[in-house]
Amino acid sequence: MPFTFDNSYARLPDAFFALTNPTPVNAPELIALNRHLAADLGIQLTQLDSAEGLSIVAGNQLPEGSKPLAMAYAGHQFGGFSPQLGDGRALLLGEVIGKNGSRYDIQLKGSGQTPFSRRGDGRSALGPVLREYIVSEAMAALGVPTTRALAAVWSGDQVLREGYEPGGIFTRVARSHIRVGTFQYFAARQDQESVRILADYVIDRLYPAARKTDNPHLALLECVIQGQAELVAQWMQLGFIHGVMNTDNMAVSAETIDYGPCAFMDHYDPTKKFSYIDQQGRYAYHNQPAMAHWNLTRLAETLLPLLADCDDNAFANAKTALDRFSEIYQRELVNGFTSKIGIENADENDWKLVQSLLTIMTSDGADFTLTFRHLRNAAENCEQSQLLALFKTPEAISGWLKAWLTRLKKEKDGPEKATHLMRKINPVFIPRNHRIEELIQAALKHNFEPFHQLHQVLQHPFAEQTEFVDYEAPPTPGQEVQATFCGT
Repeated sequence: MPFTFDNSYARLPDAFFALTNPTPVNAPELIALNRHLAADLGIQLTQLDSAEGLSIVAGNQLPEGSKPLAMAYAGHQFGGFSPQLGDGRALLLGEVIGKNGSRYDIQLKGSGQTPFSRRGDGRSALGPVLREYIVSEAMAALGVPTTRALAAVWSGDQVLREGYEPGGIFTRVARSHIRVGTFQYFAARQDQESVRILADYVIDRLYPAARKTDNPHLALLECVIQGQAELVAQWMQLGFIHGVMNTDNMAVSAETIDYGPCAFMDHYDPTKKFSYIDQQGRYAYHNQPAMAHWNLTRLAETLLPLLADCDDNAFANAKTALDRFSEIYQRELVNGFTSKIGIENADENDWKLVQSLLTIMTSDGADFTLTFRHLRNAAENCEQSQLLALFKTPEAISGWLKAWLTRLKKEKDGPEKATHLMRKINPVFIPRNHRIEELIQAALKHNFEPFHQLHQVLQHPFAEQTEFVDYEAPPTPGQEVQATFCGT
């Protein structure tokens, strides 16, 4: 069989999950198989890339050693608490140990109803499957911690959303699918023993160094806070908008998870949101750090009783840990954005230089990715025309450019080192929303060539790929995607 399972989560108490088998589909067809990821996970590729393998990733056959289960969790959704959510359209097939020695979940998404489906069909439309495959693999290539895509399948069945459309099944890989909402599930039931079991499991699986501290549960909280602060800072540096930062969509492994109504900004707008559900902009681009801190505060609340067991100052220490979020986030944000303009050892004035640029980009509607992409040309060969063309009023950026180029000359190795740094951190290609929409519309007609081509381009986001230069371009007014949807 392709997988060698070692299912630690299935060995936890019954309250943590519901054992459930996937529901077979009629005529599955493999769209994509991530062979590189399979090799890294030690998966037997010859078995996975076969008729039997297709049957497994379609949910029609259980591999040997699998113990499929739907995980229980709760969550704050757009600020309102739901005490029971859980995997309504996903099943954890099992866990494998990768070649790096780390443990990874193998999950089917869109594999049918579970006890947590809440009247839903447990299925996924094809569009969200392809979006998650493209964006999660693009994020991995960009160096962002993320869940991964192992396979995408055309189910051969129809699902009913706004109308009938083709269904799909996604095979997702993660260091863990445990969420802030998993802790909330047991805390809401005042089941402190299960909170303790879960916390100890997370420590042993994800943060073993915390076990060696005086207060392992406080160390666990600190690890999650640091990971999330660093993660959100990376999102901001790429113009990525998650779209649905509910507590059930925040993984304690500090991986980006659940690519539903996500999107990358085209023109820079701090208030930008895409999710059709998010009418008030709760999860808009500029709100993401505050929402991450809010979610982490909910996690801290669930852990307080455990902290108090060995700490008379549990509340104060939890607050101190939470207060460090802003410090870590701001440090990572400043380091990231100053690197984007080619400055490695930044000071306060360099951060002001970044903020000034972002203000000009906002007022002039400049494209986020292309601005930083073409800045390096301005430093490398004094080519400013492509950069200036991004601004409605080029004179607005001209003064900033002079100040920036003067600043680069003060760097130890001048513009040469700056451009080298900028090449490493500023992508040429991102998964543009209109390109994703194009590939989805083609896929609905059973044409997967646009999907495969965009995926190929995004595997090398920092490289000049002259044959794919069209993929750099932002959308025309008629192509711009105004809203995205989660697909449930």
